[in-house]
Amino acid sequence: MKMPIRPMLVTALLLYGTVSHAENWPQFRGPTGQGETNETNLPTTWGGKDNENVLWKSPLPPTIAKGEADRNQSSPIVWGDRVYVTTAYWLPGKPHNDFPEQHVTCFQLSNGKQLWDTTVAHGPWQLGDLRGGYAAPTPTTDGQRLYVAFGSARISALDMQGKELWHKDIENYQNIDVCFASSPILFRDTVILLTDKNNNAGRLTAYDTASGAIRWEKHRPTVVYGHTTPLITTIGGKPQMIIASSNALHSFNPDNGEILWWVESVNDVSTPVYHNGLVYTDSGRGGPGLAVDPNGTGNLTKTNIKWKISNIPEALGSAVAFGDSLYRLHTPAVLRVFDMSNGKERYASRLEGVSTQSSPIVTPQGILYFASAGKSYVVKAGPKLDILATNDLQDPCESAPAVAPGRLLLKGSKFLWCVGKK
Repeated sequence: MKMPIRPMLVTALLLYGTVSHAENWPQFRGPTGQGETNETNLPTTWGGKDNENVLWKSPLPPTIAKGEADRNQSSPIVWGDRVYVTTAYWLPGKPHNDFPEQHVTCFQLSNGKQLWDTTVAHGPWQLGDLRGGYAAPTPTTDGQRLYVAFGSARISALDMQGKELWHKDIENYQNIDVCFASSPILFRDTVILLTDKNNNAGRLTAYDTASGAIRWEKHRPTVVYGHTTPLITTIGGKPQMIIASSNALHSFNPDNGEILWWVESVNDVSTPVYHNGLVYTDSGRGGPGLAVDPNGTGNLTKTNIKWKISNIPEALGSAVAFGDSLYRLHTPAVLRVFDMSNGKERYASRLEGVSTQSSPIVTPQGILYFASAGKSYVVKAGPKLDILATNDLQDPCESAPAVAPGRLLLKGSKFLWCVGKK
């Protein structure tokens, strides 16, 4: 199979300078934001009665405190020999109608030792509906600071030793739908956070990474709500920030928030994918999927939609692409594979027990990891289903995996797991 050409290095330089991304997984879905890794030596099997290829596991703060954990679906990130995770939990005897503790925790990649744990004060929003929870957004880092967001409507910056440097509360937090799950992302010297809300109060805000001062902010009065994480990629030699929301797919200039183009559609949970010249998006809550040519300006609805899929059932994770195929996992644990050029379905198969909320990753060899600390499948890309391995650490969580050299980091409900070839 022809290997895809990935703009990983170009995108990485735009976001993070000159750092080597073979060594880091600095944000939700990795350095490109699309679940792509350059690692070629990841394990395909792990766990079982002999803990095959489990290098270490470390208890998460809720486990240590014997507290009641939030859903904690945020994903780990990796920078150098450090792994960072966010969690939230209620201390024993504390009711859920009170704020949980919010934690940022650092582990040593080589051996899983906890190096520090910082409690981040809650923001102003006490959730009445815990379906989304307080620890949905994945943190991000530029190697100088960590940037974390919690469902209590606060974004904070910490230094790499866990000391808080600044924080900002999110305005009009009461109008967010259930929770906010968008993860902060970095572009040059700004950290960008999407907080789409009900009652036409949505905002896209870029904060100065050093001070937290607002560098630019765009109100989104036509957007009802959204939980997607923006995707920044390079198109036509220039950066675009692509955001799916409740009534449109938008592209912005990440330097200033200027709208470049949009397509009318329903997309409010999953993160878009840019591959082979097309942007793919679907709602994540059920509905049509579509592919868009992102070259143009203004309203591209009538001119640039290249193909549509009539219905993608609920799929709160995100798609991944490799070669000439798009891979989409949806409820009830069904993997559907489409031709990226025309949207024709190649096959559909059941992956029994897999989490449809944990977004997959793909290696340069076309090895797809539908992986979590629960039931996982490792699949070879191709015209038909080719399962290489199934694994189960029996610690299910909705968190997506992170990648380090030769290793996968899997965040469970009780432990952080590191698997690699022994």
